[in-house]
Amino acid sequence: MTLRKLALLGHPVLLARAEPVADVAHSSIQTLIDDMLATIIDADGIGLAAPQVHESLRLIVALELQDRAERGTAVAHVLVNPELTPVGEATELAFEGCLSIPDLRGRVPRHASVAYRALDRYGREVRGVATGLFARVLQHEVDHLDGVLYPMRMTDLRQLAFTGQLPQLTAWL
Repeated sequence: MTLRKLALLGHPVLLARAEPVADVAHSSIQTLIDDMLATIIDADGIGLAAPQVHESLRLIVALELQDRAERGTAVAHVLVNPELTPVGEATELAFEGCLSIPDLRGRVPRHASVAYRALDRYGREVRGVATGLFARVLQHEVDHLDGVLYPMRMTDLRQLAFTGQLPQLTAWL
């Protein structure tokens, strides 16, 4: 496994729509998956999309958890060519960060619950319903596959701040 360099805000790979993965079993895809899993752990992340490691492919890895404190025991999901469908009308507004936009956090509206469908790393179809933080992570990572970064989803850019300023910002809100 190799740690991959992260693409940062402004890199064109983050703004393009990623291509579908044609052959999940191909050795290059399996290597990419292993590298992404190593990279997300090293970067202390909870989600990572292939474009974030300079690969314009529809592939994400995401940790299933409801609280960031669970990160050490979370289940890692590999989702190839993922599709999301909102479940219900409920939305939630919460702060998000991104490995490609270090040290910033922004308050982003997301669907409270989404159904997902994808292939796993072995090419088997997986389906499920995600809620809470896991639903937010899936939406954030699938946005990366469409060239969308979380500030593009924000409805009020006054709610964008450096991580160290979050206590002051949340007190102001």
